[in-house]
Amino acid sequence: MTDPDRRTLLAAAAGLATAAPSLAAAQGERGAPAPAAFTPKPLPFDPAKVPGLSEKLIRSHYDNNYGGAVKRLGAIKADFAKLDMATAPTFLVNGLKREELLAWNSMVLHEVHFEGFGERDAPSAPLGRALERDFGSHDRWAAEFAGMGKALGGGSGWVLLTWSERDQRLVNQWASDHTQTLADGRPLLALDMYEHAYHMDYGAKAAAYVDAYMKAFAWKGANARFAKVVV
Repeated sequence: MTDPDRRTLLAAAAGLATAAPSLAAAQGERGAPAPAAFTPKPLPFDPAKVPGLSEKLIRSHYDNNYGGAVKRLGAIKADFAKLDMATAPTFLVNGLKREELLAWNSMVLHEVHFEGFGERDAPSAPLGRALERDFGSHDRWAAEFAGMGKALGGGSGWVLLTWSERDQRLVNQWASDHTQTLADGRPLLALDMYEHAYHMDYGAKAAAYVDAYMKAFAWKGANARFAKVVV
């Protein structure tokens, strides 16, 4: 779905809510819960101190793409809460829920992406052992992770180091958009391969951006996430 299509869909939802003010009131009488509020998380690192990536790029990425996803999610959920599910057109329900998933995963994956920067460190002992077990070596993991990012260059999407609850193992997961995450997965690292993540600094040289990321990312966020899923 293109951005104009999304705007048309959201405008239609807003128009429906405006044209039928009694709808929201009726839902209020039924005790419908208020839509959740979403607030952007602050950057967990100094954006001026990331080698290979400019502060201008990082702040634009954070403010416009991540911040935009958070705001969009709140607006979508507010519009959805106004619908009377007994009479709402199916295309509107389907479209809003699809847009909700896109915005929600964009918010979450961007947070994982930004948690992957900061002071350079190493994987925790448990995470390091899991990388060795599931990929053969740390170097093999890194080569695979970077290679997948370069393969996505010129397109869009994510490369995710993910913990699979079902298989109790780590996997490098490919995703061409925000909806394609492993159903039982817990993302630990997220490499954003959408052009907004690198074009300002690297233009079309996506591979150079991947190389810079591999030299700049930190393990602190991944270590904390891994500790929560592995007992």
